[in-house]
Amino acid sequence: MRAVSYYVVVDKIKNKKPENKGFVIAEHQDDENKYLKGKVISKGELVEGIQENDIVWYNRHSGHGIEFDNNIYYVIKYGDIVIVE
Repeated sequence: MRAVSYYVVVDKIKNKKPENKGFVIAEHQDDENKYLKGKVISKGELVEGIQENDIVWYNRHSGHGIEFDNNIYYVIKYGDIVIVE
């Protein structure tokens, strides 16, 4: 599987449950996070500044899921990526 143009295929990284370290985190607070974290699986030929296996943060409402080799990946636009770790 290979992304084309300005598209990026990511594998969503599941967020760990917050640990209690002296303060209380309400369950709904993490749901309010506007961005999700993912690992880049493939990038289109027009995408610059991102490599495969990079960890990126992207808008949670962008893209769509696709099943490939019994895994669910997400296809997002390059412009929806806000951070590269």
